[in-house]
Amino acid sequence: MLDYVKVDHEADPYSIAYTIALNALVARAKSKGELVAHLKKRGVEPEVAEATIFRLQEAGLVNDEEFARAWTQSRHSAKKLSKRIIAGELRTRGVDQNSIDNALDEIDDEAEYQMAFGLAMKKYNTMSRLEADVQVRRIQSLLQRKGFTFGVIGRVIRELGIEVKYN
Repeated sequence: MLDYVKVDHEADPYSIAYTIALNALVARAKSKGELVAHLKKRGVEPEVAEATIFRLQEAGLVNDEEFARAWTQSRHSAKKLSKRIIAGELRTRGVDQNSIDNALDEIDDEAEYQMAFGLAMKKYNTMSRLEADVQVRRIQSLLQRKGFTFGVIGRVIRELGIEVKYN
């Protein structure tokens, strides 16, 4: 674990940028894009920021592949999010598409379905007194918020055996 370092404003810009970047990495790992944005926000010149990021990559402190893999595992297991939502989060954090694809390849479609089914089953067990159409609507809404596709949602609803009677 890294510790905070005091910024010496009398030092050269590269040292200042390196210290700012190290302090940003104390709380949690960050992607290259996040660090570049953080350094820019702190007023670091672009060429100094790029040199700092390169130095951090050489030291093994910034690695988008590892960041994407860790983020994917964390968000998939803790927040029960779909691959689609996780990919969007990684894109907003400045991770390149190749790293995103490699990280998401570790989650197979069946595991994603099992995650959706588990969420739906948990929700379904709390709605025994509600009408079937209300149950379906609420389960669909939950799974849509988590980013699951309509195909997965439809399969989950069929597997749960909820029958909606239309008049």
